Amino acid sequence: MEKDEPQNPVNVFDYLWNQVDQNYTFFDVKGIDWDSVREVYRPKVDDLMGKDSLFRVCAAMLNTLRDGHTNLISGFDVSRNDSVYYKMYAEKNINEEVVMLNYLTVGHHTTGSFLHHAIRNGEVAYLRYSSFSNGLSEALMKYMANYYKDCKGMIIDLRQNGGGSMGNVAVMLSIFDNHKQPLYQTQTKAGPSHDEFGAMQTVYAADSSLLGKTPYTKPVAVLVDRGSYSATSFFALCTMAYDNIKLFGDYTGGGLGIPNGGILPNGWTYRFSTTRTMDMEGHNYENGVPPDVRVLLDPVSTAQGIDNVIEAAAEWILE
Repeated sequence: MEKDEPQNPVNVFDYLWNQVDQNYTFFDVKGIDWDSVREVYRPKVDDLMGKDSLFRVCAAMLNTLRDGHTNLISGFDVSRNDSVYYKMYAEKNINEEVVMLNYLTVGHHTTGSFLHHAIRNGEVAYLRYSSFSNGLSEALMKYMANYYKDCKGMIIDLRQNGGGSMGNVAVMLSIFDNHKQPLYQTQTKAGPSHDEFGAMQTVYAADSSLLGKTPYTKPVAVLVDRGSYSATSFFALCTMAYDNIKLFGDYTGGGLGIPNGGILPNGWTYRFSTTRTMDMEGHNYENGVPPDVRVLLDPVSTAQGIDNVIEAAAEWILE
């Protein structure tokens, strides 16, 4: 155990700044000069300031990272990155009422964590999954694939899915053609320099032959938008390894770093991204995984009760 750190505001600020400086992973991708950030916020701190004022300064400093996995947590408040938080909603690419009224409709089904229904005269399965925090199982995924076995393909709507369990990402992938293909690469921060990382590790798919059933190989359209964050971005990145899956919609919100953190001298806790993830060609999509087919919601169509993102995905499946 290290010796106790002084709890005065100046040391709390310096401690937090140093932790980010030595352990954060996306300074290069975000184009952030962390020394310049210190020059802006350090003069705002003195040992006579109250805890509310100190919290606001530290939170504002963390906000410059523009990272939704960054939080400062005290007994009286929790900071959230405003630029990411508002962007997820301001640029969302879904109208939930249109989806519920005209695609799921009153006759939709609820199975586990899925809301689902067949559209386009029963030829396309539409599955809505709102959060990777909601439980999934391989049995559920197999059930969904079998339930819509007569459809020509499947739409999985992950718009505004803010993430959750990485374990559920693997579960959702379990029904597809997994043959131990590489999915993505990841590194963990390993030293104080901004470019000091541990060895690159490759994450592989499972092996479908162990499932005992034929993988789902029909066309699958995955819908994403800026609110598709964290685990949902990981899922979007994984789809690059599957020939029958295509991303439709807008860029995801990013969030491809796994957060970690600690405790400040005054007892507040913090977290920020301490890993980085890339595709197999070395591209870093922390700022958003691009869709294969970019389709933005059309206000005119929306006013008519039509979701043109779903329609584009359905057309691709039927073709």
